[in-house]
Amino acid sequence: MASSSVLTPDGGTLTPPRTSQPDGLSDRREMASPSLPASPVEGLELGGDGSEKLSASGVNRILTEFFVYFLRCVVLFYPVYLTGYLGLSISWLLLCMLLVTWWKKNRQWKDSRIGSAIDFVDNEKQVVSTELKTSLQMASWIQFADVEKVEWVNKVLEQAWPFFGMFMEKLLRENIQTAVRQSNSELKTFTFTKIHFGHVPLRIVGIQAYTHEVDHREVVLDLTVNYEGDVDIDAELKSAITAGVKGLQLRGMIRVILEPLIGQVPLVGGVTFFFIRRPTLEINWTGMTNILDSPAFSSLSEGTIMNSIASLMVLPNRMCFPLIDQVKVDQMRFPLPRGVVRVHLLEARDLVAKDTYMMGMVKGKSDPYAMLRVGDRGVRSKTVKENLHPKWGEAYEFVVHEAPGQELEVEIFDEDTDKDDFIGRYDLDLGEVKKEKEMDQWFPLEGVPSGEVHLKLHWLSLQDDITLLKESSEGYACAMLAVYLDNASNLPKDLSEIEHHHKKKHGREGRLTRKSAGPSSYVELSIDDTVQKSKVAFSNKDPVWEEGFTFFVHDIKTQQLIVQVKENEKKTQLGILRLPLSRFIKVSNMMLDQRFLLEQSGANSQIKLKATLRVLTVEQPAPKPVIESQEMAQSNASVSSTTAFPSSSRASSAGGPEDYTTHRRGSYLATEALRTSPSTVSTGRYDSHSLLSENALAASRFDLVDGASYPEALRKHRGSLGEICLSARYATLRNKLVITVNGCRDIFACSENGTDSYVRLYLLPDQTWRHRKRTHVKKRTVNPVFEEKFEFDVSLAEALTRTLDVAVKNNKMFHMRERKDIGMVLISLGQLDLVKGVKDWYKLSLQGQKRQSRGEL
Repeated sequence: MASSSVLTPDGGTLTPPRTSQPDGLSDRREMASPSLPASPVEGLELGGDGSEKLSASGVNRILTEFFVYFLRCVVLFYPVYLTGYLGLSISWLLLCMLLVTWWKKNRQWKDSRIGSAIDFVDNEKQVVSTELKTSLQMASWIQFADVEKVEWVNKVLEQAWPFFGMFMEKLLRENIQTAVRQSNSELKTFTFTKIHFGHVPLRIVGIQAYTHEVDHREVVLDLTVNYEGDVDIDAELKSAITAGVKGLQLRGMIRVILEPLIGQVPLVGGVTFFFIRRPTLEINWTGMTNILDSPAFSSLSEGTIMNSIASLMVLPNRMCFPLIDQVKVDQMRFPLPRGVVRVHLLEARDLVAKDTYMMGMVKGKSDPYAMLRVGDRGVRSKTVKENLHPKWGEAYEFVVHEAPGQELEVEIFDEDTDKDDFIGRYDLDLGEVKKEKEMDQWFPLEGVPSGEVHLKLHWLSLQDDITLLKESSEGYACAMLAVYLDNASNLPKDLSEIEHHHKKKHGREGRLTRKSAGPSSYVELSIDDTVQKSKVAFSNKDPVWEEGFTFFVHDIKTQQLIVQVKENEKKTQLGILRLPLSRFIKVSNMMLDQRFLLEQSGANSQIKLKATLRVLTVEQPAPKPVIESQEMAQSNASVSSTTAFPSSSRASSAGGPEDYTTHRRGSYLATEALRTSPSTVSTGRYDSHSLLSENALAASRFDLVDGASYPEALRKHRGSLGEICLSARYATLRNKLVITVNGCRDIFACSENGTDSYVRLYLLPDQTWRHRKRTHVKKRTVNPVFEEKFEFDVSLAEALTRTLDVAVKNNKMFHMRERKDIGMVLISLGQLDLVKGVKDWYKLSLQGQKRQSRGEL
């Protein structure tokens, strides 16, 4: 059994005797009396033989605490005894309890209202801006400073809208009407009888231009569009069936890319535009389609139309218009993606309980699952039954075509038999992931009172160097294949024509076969079990698709791309192409752009496609600046109040930046002196006017002493001690420093049921019991949520010179000789932007371990 040692003030060590810890002793100072500082060794003295013994003041304090504890028990249980002794009904006791509970709830409600009013005064601009965004849905140029209002563009659209209607009428009659007739034999009589796009034009409510974040030969514009038009379109199928649309609402963001910029008229080589994410669509149906306005069919019909729009204009699909002949359409329509993001859906916590029992009187839990979407690709996680803190531990990979711009959409639902309930959502701009390279954070869910989701994200770049290829043993992709499907030529009409080709038929019958109508075909591309399909090209022996596809590759040596051309109605195969991925390693730039002969097809049936293979490489984040370690912060704080520098703190608080710099330099020199002279190290006791603090220090101040008496399980613990989330800001109107203890995660478990924990705060060098702040106790959990706010009366200049001492403590009783600390951190407030406000995760540690920040939330 390992023995613990205690470092004495002269640098020596003492070893306590191997005696069992009595369960009858307790250190309840912080729970029973909030005015007493927590000290693990308060009231203890070291005997001459190195043993520990209780002093007289320690015995008196323990007796006093037991007496207070006994009085509390009498106060709680005496009314119950008195009720039974007097023969009163238990209803009187329940009534009293009900009144006390109502009083507490009413008090909490009043405190909440007062707190909300104070927060509104401190953050009036932010609160008003948030309310305007959510409630009034104001234009984006009002919400964001970098979005411009472009009324002149709306005037141009208003003037050109009648001509746009003429263009759309021609498009619908010549293209859409023909495509609908060819799609099904029952729709051969489909006809548009009326097409009118109304007098209300499309409006652009905001525009944002990107010039610095993109290539110097392109201009990127984001247009927030809103269309609430009086469109009137009627269609007829035979004489008895009519359908139509009267009124249409469309909202979304369109990205317009002008590239490449050239040195001749028209200065731009081509224009590309697309929706970054799916727009919102609302349609007012008329005629026989009135049934689609019912709740049962409206989502189905509008969803079908939205899928059609997504296949044309939602990433990765684009609409391109080349303006010069030198521009390649395939590069405009389907450029290589920006990268790949790997998303680890780890867990969630504090989700809203949606399942209820007894007509909503009893709240249960939820059966949560998550939906993740990037662009038009979405995935669903597994369902965790009856759990408000689900753990998924799943990983997904998404292709990112535009960053910044595209977002990772995370939605959490409660699975039910009828309709799944919404639990919360969070949207993350993937441009942030590309910038940070790696993110591991808890993200707050929006649209619900509580809930957070834990995501870990990695940015993977696309490289053409095969030497960077590293196959993963965890099932992750090692490469990505991008395929641009262009067109095909000389396709056979059906299976019979292929059989005729194999019999080598010639002459007049062969010529008649070639003159027959072409097939309605589509292409099915697959790698192993991943299958993707193209759109259908109707009645054409030389179909044109012009679509792009992406596939994740796990093993280049064995996997192959299979391309099958199929007939639309009978699903028969018209030709096949097998392309081993190992072939890309042998070609330049790992790209194939050519026509390929189809197997099991016509005499000269070919398909044209462009396939590019790229290696996925995990990019490492940039090294973060070195943050002052906890040991140095403690030494600086200790030295600032010693006799060597008696007025450093006062001078820094009253002076300007020069005084502050001098104070920091003096603290650093004093710290170096302490390190070079171990014999001069003391307990670092701060000046205090409290009689109690003359003999007792806060628990975390003993970090300067190696081998302090932590519990044995904590001393042997080698893993992480958890993290604490703190918010710090300065309320300039009230001249107060506001610290919010949000919560902790993964703290040290002191028992099988978790830990009864609370958080203690000091604003150094103030360390007396009068300046101590502490939260309420959260029982039996390793992920406590506090959300408690504390205020300190200091000026902004003085706050920037202070250090915040935070300790997470165990509220367990009856362990007098063991410290309550299970983790601590020292935060130099001078390194934080207190005026703007900071919310940060800090890693908890013990003596001398460095503070590590998880980054701003």
